Amino acid sequence: MLKQLSKTLSTGARYYSTSGTPYTLPDLPYDYGALEPVISGDIMKLHHQKHHQAYVTNLNVSLEKYAKAEEAKDVATMIQLQSAIKFNGGGHVNHSIFWKNLAPKNQLGGVAPEGPLADAINKQFGSLDKLIDKMSATTLAIQGSGWGWLGYDKATDKLVITTQANQDPLSISGLTPLLGLDVWEHAYYLQYKNVRADYLKNIWQIVNWRDVAERYNKAK
Repeated sequence: MLKQLSKTLSTGARYYSTSGTPYTLPDLPYDYGALEPVISGDIMKLHHQKHHQAYVTNLNVSLEKYAKAEEAKDVATMIQLQSAIKFNGGGHVNHSIFWKNLAPKNQLGGVAPEGPLADAINKQFGSLDKLIDKMSATTLAIQGSGWGWLGYDKATDKLVITTQANQDPLSISGLTPLLGLDVWEHAYYLQYKNVRADYLKNIWQIVNWRDVAERYNKAK
């Protein structure tokens, strides 16, 4: 599991395993209030500074403990730490993608994709609206916390709409993450309360399809 997660970290976030430098919280590519009114500045600040930072901090602590256990050949402790590394490492990877998947409304946010990604969407789903409807419904159905994903399956050359529980990164399923929708309550509750459907309806106004398209082109 750790070998696959290491690959996930290297492609989804900043990864410095060879130098031993700790992971760091990435800067947002926009101000905290830039995604309003879809997502409030208060939510973005809390989400980024508190929740994402906690994943980074706990990942570094867990990896340091793992390195010591590995050096001591303490297999039991190494096994015990894997769930914490998966959870916090996944949280870091997922959020690092999520921030870039979004952009301010009326700038890049909500602008329909073009090129190969648009062609693939139309071929598989019929239209962008149909993809949005399917992905929203799939993500809304998540029980508890998790993520809705648009991924790319290189083996079949297909786009895939799927979900992952908790902070499990999509790449451990063998798919390349293109677009992630965070439906942990901390991502929307201060503004949307328990109405996850409204959050999922509005978030498409700030999806950065240019970023999604760049991920798709790179994965091909």
